[in-house]
Amino acid sequence: MSNVLCITNRSLAGDNFLRQIEKVADAGPEAIILREKDLLEKEYEKLAAEVSDICKKKQVRCIYHTYIMTAIKQGADGIHLPLFQLRQVYLEAQQNFPTIGCSTHTAEEALEAQSLGATYITAGHVFQTDCKKGVPPRGLAYLRQVCNSVSISVYALGGIDMGNAGQCLEAGATGVCMMSQFMKSSNPDELVNAIEGSLRSKIGNPGET
Repeated sequence: MSNVLCITNRSLAGDNFLRQIEKVADAGPEAIILREKDLLEKEYEKLAAEVSDICKKKQVRCIYHTYIMTAIKQGADGIHLPLFQLRQVYLEAQQNFPTIGCSTHTAEEALEAQSLGATYITAGHVFQTDCKKGVPPRGLAYLRQVCNSVSISVYALGGIDMGNAGQCLEAGATGVCMMSQFMKSSNPDELVNAIEGSLRSKIGNPGET
């Protein structure tokens, strides 16, 4: 089983976002998180139906982001929410989704997300990344603190590559999240294999706990 989550960003994917999603799904990440939160909900709903259809055909989980009503309506595999939104809809999320993700940035936020029913969290940003230009990374000590604070799965986010992915698992993370590399890659299958190889070389089989 893969320990890599793909987070989408269609602005990075070039002219054919859905074709890139097909290539990513073929690579077999653990799940694809459809993050396009800049879209209006009607626009997101249309795109989500298309991405979800691709994921179902490729047997990859599609986790919706932000728009919980669309996720419920379309029978999504899961929902990922920022913490402020999870605080508002945690009961609804628990009633409708076996998988609930939450974006966190401190150990305290991680604990709160867990208490609200999150089944996994993303912890970021761990390393320097162009997505957060000028914002210092929180580092592996932060990631280790988050992982030691909660009992749910933690996915490291921000600046992940083949050289540092294994360090995230050594710090206690379940896996890693990647956005830019997935969206820009001409060969996502090679990317997933390389990252998984990096993880295995560090700590053996990351799928075993």
